[in-house]
Amino acid sequence: MPLPWVLVFFPWLGAVALALIPPRFGVGRFVNIGIAAGSLVIALLLLGHPHGEQGWTRTDALNLPFVAVSALVGLTTAIFSAATLDAEKFDSLRIRAYHTAFQVFMGAQFLALVSDNLGVMWVAIEIATLASVLMVGVHGTPAAIEAAWKFFVLCGVGIALALFGTILLYLAAQPVVGSGDPGLSWAALQAVAANCDPGLLSLAFVFLLVGYGTKAGLVPLHSWLPDAEAEGPLPICAVLSGLLLNAALLAILRAESIVGANPAALPPGPFLIGFGLLSLLLAAFSLWRRRDARRLFAWSSIEHVGLATLAFGIGGAVANLAGIIHLLGHSLVKSGVFFAVGAAAQLKGSQKLQDIGGLVASHPALGWGLALGIAALAGMPPFALFLSELRLVAEAAAQIPWLVVPIGLGLLTAAAALIRALQQLCLGEPTRDNPVPGAFHLPGGLAWATVPVWLHLALAAALILLAPPAFTALLRGGAEILG
Repeated sequence: MPLPWVLVFFPWLGAVALALIPPRFGVGRFVNIGIAAGSLVIALLLLGHPHGEQGWTRTDALNLPFVAVSALVGLTTAIFSAATLDAEKFDSLRIRAYHTAFQVFMGAQFLALVSDNLGVMWVAIEIATLASVLMVGVHGTPAAIEAAWKFFVLCGVGIALALFGTILLYLAAQPVVGSGDPGLSWAALQAVAANCDPGLLSLAFVFLLVGYGTKAGLVPLHSWLPDAEAEGPLPICAVLSGLLLNAALLAILRAESIVGANPAALPPGPFLIGFGLLSLLLAAFSLWRRRDARRLFAWSSIEHVGLATLAFGIGGAVANLAGIIHLLGHSLVKSGVFFAVGAAAQLKGSQKLQDIGGLVASHPALGWGLALGIAALAGMPPFALFLSELRLVAEAAAQIPWLVVPIGLGLLTAAAALIRALQQLCLGEPTRDNPVPGAFHLPGGLAWATVPVWLHLALAAALILLAPPAFTALLRGGAEILG
């Protein structure tokens, strides 16, 4: 079996095992960690795997960095989950459902990233969505069920639109490549796009952008994201913001590279700039109104997806590289921040901003980790988001000067709101601890949260300071693939 398919089926087989393992003595949580660790090993092996097409899959410089980061976030999420699961108050059925859905999601995430077939990519993102809906609603409370239904309905409409866009792409290519798999192969479509019907290509891109844009959390298709991340189990925030959004945006970028190869089709760049700018500005101002910590950082995810979309809309090697670095850095930092916020919420017994304060004084390792994570989200050096935002602004000034003003307004507004949250959560007098029963009762206590937080921060800094030349070359190759 080709290694990309091993990466997909390994967590799916693990999901079957987790569905069958009785949740006695907490065995399932450690099996979940073992499966996630195995997936990370396979993902790292895939980095050295020869690039190219293998049936319905393709490995290249664009998807391999996202595969590696997805596997890492999957492992650290499984580790964090092991220490917080008891405080979620799941019964045995819900524990099995949660672990099973988590590994189903991870397998679908990998398939969405490595798929060369646009139809298979659509199926993978749909599977990932359904698994996410199950995890969001697993608590069974009215708020969780409402968030899960909102997620399901909005993203269901989005995935239907994306399916129609995929069909239109196939119809546009059919006269050139004939029927069958080549009509859905991303590489084959990109090669023949210049000879395809430009009207069909343009219409297909609009449907794909709106459809997958719903999954990516782009405004005005974003409203499911804050609810899902506020009401689902704590670890799910990391995989929704750090992984699912990336897979959806990568699907949009694959479609953009096909449509952009036809000079007679509508240029996709202005569409991406419009959605990205709207997402950045609405999220930046919405950050000032949040009172719930998890909702605050969900809106921050919308802001950063908007920034990456803006970079890809501007286009060119430098802007595309900035977008890739931004997505990777955001995945690392945001998942670490959600680990810290989740740990603080279980320690304080609340996820309201007013109930969490003074973490640096009361829990120094956790508090400083959260403070640095929020600073990284605000675009402070030496983290990857600082470099990507700097390059984005520089490219906007060089190519579309008027964009600098709204981008600068959005960046400064969001940064100010995040720094205010940093002061409230991390500095000042500590609020009273009111731990949720069962939280971090495993040996090691808060280390189950603080170690992943600091690991993610270190990698987000190393991404620009200490990245090996081979990995830097890989990122540049991904930017060139996008054109």
